[in-house]
Amino acid sequence: MTGSRQAVMDRIRAGLGGVVEDGAGRSASLKRDYRQHGTLDAEKKIALLIERLHEYDAEVAECAEPELPATIAAQIARSGRRVLVAPSGLPAAWLVKGADWRVDHELTHAQIEEAEGVVTASFCGVADSGTIVLHHSPSEGRRVLTLLPDWHLCVLRTRDVVETLPEYFARCAEPPRLATYISGPSATADIEMTRIKGVHGPRFLSVVLVRDDG
Repeated sequence: MTGSRQAVMDRIRAGLGGVVEDGAGRSASLKRDYRQHGTLDAEKKIALLIERLHEYDAEVAECAEPELPATIAAQIARSGRRVLVAPSGLPAAWLVKGADWRVDHELTHAQIEEAEGVVTASFCGVADSGTIVLHHSPSEGRRVLTLLPDWHLCVLRTRDVVETLPEYFARCAEPPRLATYISGPSATADIEMTRIKGVHGPRFLSVVLVRDDG
């Protein structure tokens, strides 16, 4: 530890009375009286997620598993986009006709930026906040794939929708090395309180909910 950093840490310890627990000790002592489990049934949970997504100006389409390729094709056609990138592990059936697919076998940033959209799978959806989580598996792709294109079509299965954020973390056997949390299309109002889309990601989000929860 450098001298200046040591001096800062010593001042912090002095301010805390000279007793500083390690990270694990502090974590174990924290109260966990926040809500950790949802109370909604399956249909109300999905309805809440759809409501949140619509509030974020995201498009939502629902389908059964056999209808998924046709639904993807319909959403692509509706978007008016043709040049699309896809993760290397995206199911072949999702690479529907009518699009010019650029599969990510080490695509450059410039090549990804030339695409009009991207199609990916997802790890989980959190209904309470309308958040979609990517763990960047082979079917979800590298993070850059979902940051540079202007339009993101994301496939989410209803069995992977939870109500609360703690329920999402409970699904993680171990913390992911990298996760992306998407709550609607990219937007910010930090500059003069004017809402601007696409500052740090796609301006448009389309979600296909696959009804596979029985």
